[in-house]
Amino acid sequence: MTVTDRRWLEAAARLAARGVPLSRPNPSVGAILVRDGIVVGRGWTQAGGRPHAEAVALQQAGERARGATLYVTLEPCAHVSARGPACADLVAASAPARVVIGCADPDPRTAGKGAERLREAGIAVTLANNAACEASLAGYLSVRRRGRPQVTLKLALSQDGALARPAGESQWITGEAARRHVHALRAQMDAILVGSGTLRADSPRLDVRLPGLEHRSPERWVLTSGPAPDGWRAIADPANLSAMLPAQYLMVEGGAHTARSFLRAGLVDRLAIYRAPLSIAGPVPRLPEMTADALADSSEWHRIDSRPLGSDTLDVYEAVPCSPE
Repeated sequence: MTVTDRRWLEAAARLAARGVPLSRPNPSVGAILVRDGIVVGRGWTQAGGRPHAEAVALQQAGERARGATLYVTLEPCAHVSARGPACADLVAASAPARVVIGCADPDPRTAGKGAERLREAGIAVTLANNAACEASLAGYLSVRRRGRPQVTLKLALSQDGALARPAGESQWITGEAARRHVHALRAQMDAILVGSGTLRADSPRLDVRLPGLEHRSPERWVLTSGPAPDGWRAIADPANLSAMLPAQYLMVEGGAHTARSFLRAGLVDRLAIYRAPLSIAGPVPRLPEMTADALADSSEWHRIDSRPLGSDTLDVYEAVPCSPE
């Protein structure tokens, strides 16, 4: 794979982000057709999962797809369904000279069959195992490989790990810019989960309140042993994430108890920590293990992003994969 291939795959991965999470139950895939260095077609998986990215890009390109190079984040599907034809067949019929695949599809209905069908049609196929494409498909790959969604734990903390201010003070730790960013993050999720204590104490809305994105509000789930109120879904045990399917992306926004429940179960894939430039004294809920200093010394987490949001800071961490024994 060339440097040019990698750049086009990264561009396809950015396209795929536009379909998250609206493409569910299908993964959001990105596809770009390039001929003589010029984009002749591009697409991403549409709302509800159809049409697929390849179909959108091929329709745009028309006859210009013949002899072009198709860059696609996920192996084209090989199975025909009631909702449409197999993308591998559509691509083969359009006769590009080459297909560069960012990530193999673990779905057993495709798993290698899509690439093989393209080769049988005389198309050169490159499987890139591209990191950007893998990242763009993180929720889908988690469901296929681990039987659960990708889990992001979102926390708003003071510098000393406090999750809340003392009773009677403002409910907010972070400022307006950080809170707007949280809403943008919610818009990328299938569902948000809080604990029953948070639900009782705060009655959180957990919606998206950004102009034009209100329709992207995720489902609301509560970790509880009892029934959920109207508009909520009850999850009895954080370990039973298979009950959360077909969700691909879940954000946990609960308090200290819920956060620790997911952390101790090893079910958190990513941390999104909004840090306020203040310390909070007194008997308030705390997660001292999530302070910047504690995470800097941790072998379990790797920081992948840090950015200012007004007077606050967003730090994003990914779990370090366990080494095989």
